[in-house]
Amino acid sequence: MARIAVMGAGSWGTAFALVLADAGNDVHLWGRRPELCMAINTTRENADYLPKIILPEAITAHADPAAALDGAEVVVLAVPSQQLRVNLETWSASIPSEAVMVSLMKGIEVGTHKRMSEVIGELTGAGPDRIAVITGPNLAREIAAREPAASVVACEDVSVAERLQKLCHTASFRPYTNTDVIGCELGGTTKNIIGLAVGVCIGLGFGDNSKATVITRGLAETARLGAVIGADPKTFSGLAGMGDLVATCSSPLSRNRTFGEKLGQGMSVDEVTAQTRQVAEGVKSCASVSELAQLHGVDMPIVEHVTALIEGRMDPESLVKALISREAKPEVT
Repeated sequence: MARIAVMGAGSWGTAFALVLADAGNDVHLWGRRPELCMAINTTRENADYLPKIILPEAITAHADPAAALDGAEVVVLAVPSQQLRVNLETWSASIPSEAVMVSLMKGIEVGTHKRMSEVIGELTGAGPDRIAVITGPNLAREIAAREPAASVVACEDVSVAERLQKLCHTASFRPYTNTDVIGCELGGTTKNIIGLAVGVCIGLGFGDNSKATVITRGLAETARLGAVIGADPKTFSGLAGMGDLVATCSSPLSRNRTFGEKLGQGMSVDEVTAQTRQVAEGVKSCASVSELAQLHGVDMPIVEHVTALIEGRMDPESLVKALISREAKPEVT
């Protein structure tokens, strides 16, 4: 159906490459390590990130980004969010001028407070009709195992969203379209931070009431910020909002929940980071989201407290105590 470059051979990049191949596309997967790319091409397995998952023959891995990007009609960006800028500075000259760029990333850039679609537009000069986002309750291991799942394809140009929808619709992966890029990106970013807080509760031994409280109030915080920066409030009740949040906070497959759980058990940020192979995006983005909220005068106590925990200004017990002991007020204001 299309020649598609997937830039990033981590767990989610590889899983989404599998989805695209299942949908009938010619997929070219870029990985930064030549030995990993060679292993994918010879064994049909990305043993480092998705062991025992056999990848379709339609996926070809490349260590050379220019080779992966050559002739691509769609470019899927699947690197850690804080590494997007440096990578795009290298790749932008090789990205075909008409290619649609799709972000799988979930983060707010440190320092600039920009969403990933904004970084893409800045560095490539592409307009909103060439920039899309795919997000939702998409735990990579389950997607790669072809368990039933749904997602959201968001682009300001609905015709582009519909085209991308067709390119990734399979028997097990059902994409819905949306034009609210802002809301989809914000929901995908904040859910990682809320997932860290839920993990802390689990690590401290708290039960479902505590988890449900953090999830619900975390969604309220996301909606408050979304209302100020131009998101559609309906987005947060859908797959890109509540759906993604529930998956991240409920599953032991979630990197962010697992990271928070280890913090709640008494490990330090450095200790957890040292034993974590993949990036927990909430750790990197919490300060940026907190700063963005402050710039817009939005109260986000869970995000603020998680930031304080990650920066070493608060311990896990104090985080939970501080949230519960805040001034009582109406639930809806």
